[in-house]
Amino acid sequence: MQTEVVFSGFGGQGVLFAGQMLAYAGMDAGKEVTWMPSYGPEMRGGTANCQVIVADEEIGSPLTRSPKAVVAMNLPSLDKYEEMLMKGGVMIVNASLVNHGFTRSDIDGLLLPASEIAESLGSQRLINIVMLGALLQKLPVLSLQDLENALHNHLPERHRKLLPANIEALRRGATFARGELKMGIKNDE
Repeated sequence: MQTEVVFSGFGGQGVLFAGQMLAYAGMDAGKEVTWMPSYGPEMRGGTANCQVIVADEEIGSPLTRSPKAVVAMNLPSLDKYEEMLMKGGVMIVNASLVNHGFTRSDIDGLLLPASEIAESLGSQRLINIVMLGALLQKLPVLSLQDLENALHNHLPERHRKLLPANIEALRRGATFARGELKMGIKNDE
């Protein structure tokens, strides 16, 4: 099994961190992983993305042209990566920052009010982890517990006080993806 995931958004949204946590979780679970970041020279406010591959066997290339999943944190990311997503793939979109739904009907798309969920937890900085939780609910390449363990093991020391909030953000994203958490944005646009 090999699963390719693209995380994309503006610099400063935690795109690279979300991908890094997925890679750490895979590594800690004994999987083969790659993490390939890419960002513009502007960093904060510019474009940022990363590709993560989690596999049971050796990975031939860290790049993919048609990922199995995309986490799009803004409208330009939705517009860019929706067409690249493989048929039947999973796309998680921060509905708080887009003005339209999906154009494809052959994908499993979720419009997630990530900004509102993060705000309800007290910090917009949790958007990336909310989206990661939703991704793992829709595409269980790893378990939520694997991600919680990665947060425990790899969250930088300066952010350790945010561990409980990150774990709750992960769980809320998964809860929304299961349809058990209702927020202000419709999911059937």
